[in-house]
Amino acid sequence: MKTCLTWINIRYFLCLTFLFGLCSFLLIVVNTKTSYLPPHTKYGMVFDAGSVHTALYVYQWPADKDNDTGIVSQNFVCMQKGGISFYADNPAKAGESLRNCLDKAMPVIPTKQQKETPILLGATAGMRLLRMKNQTQADQILAEVSKTIKTYPLDFQGARILTGEEEGSLGWITINYLLRTFIEYTFEGGWAHPRSTEIVGAMDMGGASTEMTFQPSGPIKSKDSSIFFRLYGFNYRVYTHSYLCYGLFDALERYLGKIIAAFSAFYKIFRFLNLTDGQSLDVVNSTIWEFCSTKWTVLTSKFPTADQKWLHGYCEASIYILTLLLDGFKFNDQTWKNINFREQAGNADIGWSLGYMLNLTNKIPSEAPAEVTGHSYVIWVATVTMSFLTALLILCVVLVHCIQTPVSSYETLM
Repeated sequence: MKTCLTWINIRYFLCLTFLFGLCSFLLIVVNTKTSYLPPHTKYGMVFDAGSVHTALYVYQWPADKDNDTGIVSQNFVCMQKGGISFYADNPAKAGESLRNCLDKAMPVIPTKQQKETPILLGATAGMRLLRMKNQTQADQILAEVSKTIKTYPLDFQGARILTGEEEGSLGWITINYLLRTFIEYTFEGGWAHPRSTEIVGAMDMGGASTEMTFQPSGPIKSKDSSIFFRLYGFNYRVYTHSYLCYGLFDALERYLGKIIAAFSAFYKIFRFLNLTDGQSLDVVNSTIWEFCSTKWTVLTSKFPTADQKWLHGYCEASIYILTLLLDGFKFNDQTWKNINFREQAGNADIGWSLGYMLNLTNKIPSEAPAEVTGHSYVIWVATVTMSFLTALLILCVVLVHCIQTPVSSYETLM
C-alpha cells in the first residue's frame, strides 16, 4: 500500500501540475478587461465667521473633477453662537471658541486624509467693521484663531477678512451651483452644462451688511464691482456690491435703537411671517401691516413658543427688509415675483463658503481613477470550477485504480 501511495503522489502531482499550467495558459490567452476603481473622495473645511455666529462646514467631492471643477457636496455643519468679533477685548477666547466645532468635525474626515484637507477661516462684515474701528484688535483675533486651527492636523489656508464683493460673488456661485444652472446630471449618466437654464442673481443680508450679485447683460463699468470666475469649463463675469452697515443688525441699531440677532435675514424674517412661498407684493404688504398692527398681548398668545426678544423685533425687521427691496433695490409689483426666499437648496446651506470651496477645487489637482486590468468574473468562475472538477476527477480515477490493482503490480511498475 505504501508503494501505491507513492505511485498516487507522483502521478497526482504531475496531473495537478499539468492542470494548473493549462489554467494559467487559458487565462493568459483569453482577452483581459480594463476597468476603473471608484475615485477617491477629497475633503475641505471652511469657517464662515459671521457677525453673530460662526459656522464650520465640511465639504467633499470625487477626486476626478469635471472640467477642472469639483462636484462638491456638504458633508457636515456645526454652528457656534457668537461671532469672533465679539471677542475684541479677549482675542484668545476667539480662538478657543472654534475648538468645539473642530473637535466634532475631525472624525468626519479619514485620519490619513486630514493633513491634505484644506481649511480656511473667512470673516465677514462683523470683522470688517471691527477692522475699521480698531485694526490692532482685528489682527489679534485673526492671529488667535490661526493659532488654534494650526493645532489640528489640517492644511491651513489662512484666516482672513473677506471683502464684501468676495462674500457676495461666492454666495452667487453657491446658489447657482445648488440650482444646477452651472452643471447638471443627465439621463445619460454624466455631468453636462445645461443649455436652457438662466443664471440667477443673489441677494444676502447678514447682521452687518447686505450683498447683491448678478450677471449683467452688458459691460460692467466699475472694475471694483467686477469679478471673473471659470467654473466647469465656462467663463462668468459678475457684478457684485456689498452695502456695509445695511445688514439687519446694524440697520435696526442705527435707526431704531434696537438690536436683534440676524442671519440670512431675508429668509428668516419672511419665513416667520409665512411669506416665503411666492406670495404677491400685495399679500406681503398686508401681512406685515397686520402683524405690526397687532397688540403685543395678542402676539404673545398667538406665538407662545417664540422668543419674546425676537418677536419684539420682527415688525421693524420686516419693514426694513421691505423698504430696502422696494426703495433701495427698486423691486416693484412686476419684478417682485422674481424673488425667491431660500435658506437651503439641494440639502446644503446657501452662503459664500460652498462657493469658495467650488472655486478652490479649480486649484487642487485632479486624480484620475485607478486603472486595473484583469479577467471578467465569468471567466474566473469558469476556470476555477473547471480546475476543481478536473482535480476531483483525477483523484477519483487514481484512487479507483489503486484499489483495483494489486500491490505487486505497482512494485513492478516502479
